[in-house]
Amino acid sequence: MAIKFLFLFMDGVGLGPNDPETNPLIQARTPNLQALLDGSQLAAGVAPLETERASLLALDPNLGVGGLPQSATGQAALLTGRNIPQAVGEHYGPKPNPAVAGEIRKGTLFSTLRQRGYTAALLNAYPQGYFDGIQSGKRLYSAIPLAVTEAGLALKTSADLASGAALTADFTGEGWRRFIGPPDLPVIDGQAAGRKLAALAASYDFAFFEYWFSDYAGHRQDKAQAVELMESFDAVLGGLLDAWDDDAGLILLTSDHGNLEDMTTRRHTANPVPGLVIGAAELRARFCANLHALTDVAPAILGFYD
Repeated sequence: MAIKFLFLFMDGVGLGPNDPETNPLIQARTPNLQALLDGSQLAAGVAPLETERASLLALDPNLGVGGLPQSATGQAALLTGRNIPQAVGEHYGPKPNPAVAGEIRKGTLFSTLRQRGYTAALLNAYPQGYFDGIQSGKRLYSAIPLAVTEAGLALKTSADLASGAALTADFTGEGWRRFIGPPDLPVIDGQAAGRKLAALAASYDFAFFEYWFSDYAGHRQDKAQAVELMESFDAVLGGLLDAWDDDAGLILLTSDHGNLEDMTTRRHTANPVPGLVIGAAELRARFCANLHALTDVAPAILGFYD
């Protein structure tokens, strides 16, 4: 049975201690997330948790490989269902090296779904400067856009953003208007952005959105920014939940490694990452049946698209 699927990727978010002094996920006011989790928060010891609308699992990002998990190999593991750190002999990141890129080119969720005749898209818009940097060789694709382009799918552009077919990385457009332009770019609030995210996802069989600000704030050890980001994200989540049809599909919120949940370090953590699944109970049960690590995510998704 094919369903609608939204993969909501939050870079660098683990399940850390229930301590507001060190964990912005605990300090932040996140009423929509907490209502979804029956008052709980994204913290160590909460998962597994079942509520009326959501399932929360703790997923292993370490995959039996020593050292701290990194972005390129963690994202590749999520996208391929294969133990990429083990295959290349280390956790590696942030951008794919030739070994990780080679693993991505062997096939990902995007390429497999396209081969099976399903529609898939990365919903993030990229500014022209990004494409110029890639073309000049001054910038490298990270794992997610590399997987998209290797599948023969186009990354969304500023034209897609203007036409309403994409969202900026911060959901609302505020960052683009302030730092990229144009200065008159419309800015929407979080609730409206969440509803738009739901509508865009519903136009594809499989949709992916990458939110990388969480990892950035963790590396900076900027607790105030991290709290603000989580509160802004919660507003988007509220709009998304209002607009999402639980019977028609699933939302997965997960990450590649921990970082934001521990402000005592600039480094990644070995903490498990959340596997937050939203949708009808029957769909969630099927999806979560064998979900324990990053490598289990892609097979669980593809099970709905045989």
